[in-house]
Amino acid sequence: MIDGPFLVLVVVGSLGAGLVAGVFCGFSAFVMRGLAALPPAQGVAAMNAINVAALRPAFMAVFMGSAVLSAMIAVVTFVVWPDEGKVELLLGSALYLVGAFGLTAVANVPRNDRLARLTPGAPEAAVYWPVYVREWTFWNHVRTAASAAASLVYIVALV
Repeated sequence: MIDGPFLVLVVVGSLGAGLVAGVFCGFSAFVMRGLAALPPAQGVAAMNAINVAALRPAFMAVFMGSAVLSAMIAVVTFVVWPDEGKVELLLGSALYLVGAFGLTAVANVPRNDRLARLTPGAPEAAVYWPVYVREWTFWNHVRTAASAAASLVYIVALV
């Protein structure tokens, strides 16, 4: 049975992964669809503004904090090696660290950086915009599923 500070760590880690899954889900469900419906120059400008706003402390604390918590859960699991839930705890940590945090770094951020280098009204921005929306949204779906699965697997470890 997981209890004490380790229980708190896993509960907070599950909550963080779930919150991040919700943010990602919102983007996949309606934000990107709304942006894609705009003329390319407006969509590019709006997404660039969103990407700047995302770097503020409110979101970054949850996003980065959940990565730190996931790493801590994995380390504590290896040290404590609980009788029950160890596979779920390690799987939850891997799902968040690789599927949410890692994919952000290797799939979504490079696309954001490329978009930020484009002038919203330029022809190359208009050409890249539908590609960006399609590719970014695909990887965001994966991040959503990984974050939600991490949250769920952490909860399963507790029952």
